[in-house]
Amino acid sequence: MRMASLPIAVIMQRRSLNHRWATEAWSAIGVVADGGLPPYRLLSQDEGRETYLVSGLTLDLYPDENDGYFENCVAPEAKVFIKWRMDQGRAMPVQASVSYADGARMFDSGESADGVAMPAEIHAWLAEYLRTHYEPPVRRGKEYKQRKQGEHAD
Repeated sequence: MRMASLPIAVIMQRRSLNHRWATEAWSAIGVVADGGLPPYRLLSQDEGRETYLVSGLTLDLYPDENDGYFENCVAPEAKVFIKWRMDQGRAMPVQASVSYADGARMFDSGESADGVAMPAEIHAWLAEYLRTHYEPPVRRGKEYKQRKQGEHAD
């Protein structure tokens, strides 16, 4: 069951390459919250580089991914993970996630995926979700074992 959703737009970049096997390279380079942006817009173009804004994706949060959201949220550099595919000569984002586990699955799938810096606005939204819907697992380390052994000593 989906617990929260946030519309986003992805910033995609095409760079020209002078390489014998490829003439261009695409990558996701950023995300922004989408408050009604156009579906596809050229942001900048200069020699050998074009940057596009592609809207229409959502970040959906599900309780079974809470551990992955938490790991990402507390990481030194939180990321938004973007999976994209080529469509009519352009890289189009098809999935976005803020879960480390989801990000790992994207990278392991063999499809094109990138991790981009999580903007402060999205980080705050994720942190608020976690405050409401996440309870860290109980640690079962050294202190727990000592406490359990003390209970049996009586």
